[in-house]
Amino acid sequence: MKIDIIGAESLGVRGLCCFVTVGEQKILIDPGIALGFLRNRQAPHPAQVAVGEVIRRKIIQAWGLATDIVFSHFHGDHVPLVDANPYQLDAAQVSNLNSRVRIWTKSPDFLTAKERKRSAALKERLDAQWQDWTPEAGLLRFSVPVPHGEKTERNENVIMTRIEDDIVFVHTSDIQLLDDDTVDLVLEWQPDILLVGGPPLYLGQLSLTLRNRAWKNAVRLAGSVDILILDHHLMRSLEGLQWLDRLSSESGRRVFCAADFMGVPRRLLEAERKMLYEKIPVPLRWHQDYAEGKADTKGYQTFLSPG
Repeated sequence: MKIDIIGAESLGVRGLCCFVTVGEQKILIDPGIALGFLRNRQAPHPAQVAVGEVIRRKIIQAWGLATDIVFSHFHGDHVPLVDANPYQLDAAQVSNLNSRVRIWTKSPDFLTAKERKRSAALKERLDAQWQDWTPEAGLLRFSVPVPHGEKTERNENVIMTRIEDDIVFVHTSDIQLLDDDTVDLVLEWQPDILLVGGPPLYLGQLSLTLRNRAWKNAVRLAGSVDILILDHHLMRSLEGLQWLDRLSSESGRRVFCAADFMGVPRRLLEAERKMLYEKIPVPLRWHQDYAEGKADTKGYQTFLSPG
């Protein structure tokens, strides 16, 4: 099994996209990308946009090669969009690339109104074979929908994906470690390598109770999984790096972010947006010009990942 994490916050963008190769089967999970449209009243810095362009091209390439694609849910950093903004993946860029690919997602019964609208638009736009949800599909196994973060009565849901070959790999999307039952399910799956969307420490409204719950669940996983990779919401702040390193120290097991696992430098560009603007000034009309195709990222390609 070969696991390539394509897009995540420690790689410079919002998302949790990976490409898993098992023999002839190639599984693309959560092929979306985003940059926070505004953060502290600042649009994405062109250096972020440059990294996003590279990752978007990698996702498009993987889409063309995939035998299976999994949408854990329909947020814009996890799927292509018909109405994408300039920093997301436009569905038109992949619409006719791979007509034989199977697309797996959660049951329509668990879609929110917004997700139903996005799902319908994508089914109309994408040339692919859409699959009804099933617990197992060959090497693939899917969870029942689990909470997107904390369990609440009106909470959104995501599906988790398990792939078993010589090892077991599990992709958990946006669980955020905030629901104990979800973590119990992950442990029942006995992953060797686990990719988790960690807690959103950057949100001021995240209570101390939830922070402590996420920490306890992270400790549980770190002690039970050979390779634990925590990223996504966790890496939207520099506090996330400190949290990750403290977890490694206190658990006695190295815990990775996506960049660590892929062997490239950590680039938390969302967390460093303010610093980027201070270090590399941006013309006032750049974002409008970029959206209209009148500006590009040449001159801002400082943080491009190797390869």
